[in-house]
Amino acid sequence: MQEAFLAPHHDGSPLYVPGQSPGVGDTLAVRVRVPARWGTPGRVFVRSLRDGEGHYDEARLLPGEEHDSGWACWEAHVTAVNPTLRYRFLFELPGTPGPDLRWLNAVGASRRDTADRDDFRIDCRPAPAPWARDAVIYQVFPDRYARSSAAAPLDTLPDWAVGCTWDDPVQPRGELTPRQVYGGDLDGITARLDHIRALGATVLYLTPFFPARSNHRYDASTFDEVDPLLGGNAALVRLVEAAHARGIAVLGDLTVNHTGDAHDWFRKASADPTCEEAGFYYFSEDGTEYASWFGVPSLPKLDWSSPELRRRFVEGPESVVATWLLPPYNLDGWRIDVANMTGRHGPVDLNRDVAALVRATMDAVRPGLMLLAESTGDATGDLSGRTWDGGMTYSNFTRPLWQWLAREDQATAGINFFGTPAPGVPRIDGADLVATHMALSSGFSWRVRSQNMTALNTHDTARAATVMVDGGAALGLALAFLLPGLPTLFAGDEFGLRGTNGEDSRTPMPWDRPERRPADTRALIAGLAALRRASPSLRDGAVRWLAATPDVVVFVREHAEECLLVAAARSDYEGVRLPLDLLPVPWADARPIDLGLPGASAEESGDALVLSGRGPGVQAWRLPGVAVPVADPARNGWRGR
Repeated sequence: MQEAFLAPHHDGSPLYVPGQSPGVGDTLAVRVRVPARWGTPGRVFVRSLRDGEGHYDEARLLPGEEHDSGWACWEAHVTAVNPTLRYRFLFELPGTPGPDLRWLNAVGASRRDTADRDDFRIDCRPAPAPWARDAVIYQVFPDRYARSSAAAPLDTLPDWAVGCTWDDPVQPRGELTPRQVYGGDLDGITARLDHIRALGATVLYLTPFFPARSNHRYDASTFDEVDPLLGGNAALVRLVEAAHARGIAVLGDLTVNHTGDAHDWFRKASADPTCEEAGFYYFSEDGTEYASWFGVPSLPKLDWSSPELRRRFVEGPESVVATWLLPPYNLDGWRIDVANMTGRHGPVDLNRDVAALVRATMDAVRPGLMLLAESTGDATGDLSGRTWDGGMTYSNFTRPLWQWLAREDQATAGINFFGTPAPGVPRIDGADLVATHMALSSGFSWRVRSQNMTALNTHDTARAATVMVDGGAALGLALAFLLPGLPTLFAGDEFGLRGTNGEDSRTPMPWDRPERRPADTRALIAGLAALRRASPSLRDGAVRWLAATPDVVVFVREHAEECLLVAAARSDYEGVRLPLDLLPVPWADARPIDLGLPGASAEESGDALVLSGRGPGVQAWRLPGVAVPVADPARNGWRGR
């Protein structure tokens, strides 16, 4: 692991690729930085794929201030011949008897030849709108957030629902689990928007609001209206207008993989195998069986080979996708449920076709909206291309974070670890945290990586506070803001709520019951959001790992305007050494930042910076920005910033 920290660095961020939104045929600058202690290349090349064939562009060494700190910057001009530019670096070092060739791709540095699948990538597509690129997301499960005075009385609920008072316990498993209704509604959320804004959130993400026969509403019975239990269409209009007035965008949640078995389409299809809707689903030849999500009968799977389904659901301004993005509703985008499974059934794979249709409709009716895909495992394949802005994925952040911060005792034995058969959460050390994060981030373009939701937990997982060491959840929240991605809060994170699985985590918000708040992290979250809002390095900066011990990980976010050095620890530590020549700039100008958590000290000792601190905790230091060479047309050469 330490050898990886000494390698040349590139991650596709604006520090290395200033042109983040090229079009096909554009030529863009691509840079790599090389630490002096790693070696001095004689030549550097960028190998890119052009129509599937390798092409080499020679880079040149750029003069600049960076050389004084032990780093050299090389740049090549590379043409994006195809919609996705794939590339890696080749270094020619002096050797005996011949040159010593080294490669750098998204996985890391290597002495041997590497596979094209591990190349860096840039997708030729327009940039996200600034509000989407810099978002802090707050997720709400409507039934459990807040109940307005206009909410439907609990004794008038539909026959599938079981009314519960706000203080009734949630049943994490069993027949009652999807039927418990607490009566939260959209007007209740509207009344709490100032709370959301005070946390620093800029996007409100609502789980489904369509009518259904469950409290989670992923089994929609129609996509044509807002569930009356939530206040109906007018309540959604009021919520979006009030959110927009506070500078908060609103994201809806849409299931394009399946409907509920009570949906009008499915009922027609079941009653008449010759009707048009029968082609919307996968029925057996005799019509007695049908495909469903994970075999759950109430969630029949959609067949996207149907032109009529495409027309009604995703094509054009009258489609389901478009209707809720246009007046009077004006949603600012969609999170697509189980996007990784959509359009896939046995030998059929229409997944990318559906994604492209959704994106095209959104861009046509209202450009600049957010489109996120749920893809909970290794999402690097599903999120490639020019459709999704990013994803709700747990692979590269949430899962390894849980493992690093997991309790050492058997307290996690009853926790479902993201669907694995493991009895609880298997604990890992800091080196494995970094290695897992790097490996499962390597397949993302920088654009997608920076638009992925970095969540401590969500409505589909246990609560991190149940899994982690005391203080670990607060540390995890800090890392969600300090690493690349869109920090994502699930309502209740600010109160340290607990839960053993997704259903148990959907606890009603304890607005008037402070004794039901195990922790209060509102000030921490607001401070982190303010720091991110003011910090170009946290919004756009490169990320480079510097150290990983069992209990401590250290990284730096690098940008032309500033750098942030971050040390995160799960327990108390001392004597973690960082070679000074791996820092982006001299240490003398570093200034500590108080994040509101247990921190650390740093002292220069010889050729190293020595860190000691408390944990669980995190310490950040602000340093000057990295010197970035820029073109100087008058000199036909290059100059420092």
